[in-house]
Amino acid sequence: MKLYNKHRKVELIIDQKLLERIGKKGIEHFPNEFGGFLIGKYSDDYKTLFISDFILPKSYKGSRYLFERSSKGMKSFFSNLFKKKKEYYVGEWHTHPNGSTGFSATDLNAMINIESSTSVSIKNPVLLILSVSAQKINQATFYIYDKKKLLPYE
Repeated sequence: MKLYNKHRKVELIIDQKLLERIGKKGIEHFPNEFGGFLIGKYSDDYKTLFISDFILPKSYKGSRYLFERSSKGMKSFFSNLFKKKKEYYVGEWHTHPNGSTGFSATDLNAMINIESSTSVSIKNPVLLILSVSAQKINQATFYIYDKKKLLPYE
């Protein structure tokens, strides 16, 4: 599937089957929020982001209205991934069980902290929020972080 962000004039490409696999992981943790890391790479002109996979956190806290993941042990994982596949961390994903795909102030603040982190080398991480029920993905929305704002892809 191909999505476009008109504010930044950038594209995001993700295979529908990959999106379904991500959603399935979220549904397995229903009714609690769950999430993880997105991996991929950009085109040479940085106008297209290809999301190729996702990684689950080694440790996390999930409740009905909160998901907090640890990044412990991930730095060496991402370093090895880049050496082997030239792919890297591009953003985050999490679920909103029976909720909307709108982002919260907590979601925005998490992205602000990620962008300003010295261990993260991308300035425009993406955020995928999935609305899930016990059986299916209701909706999925991707956002790009830009100057303390989350802007949706369409």
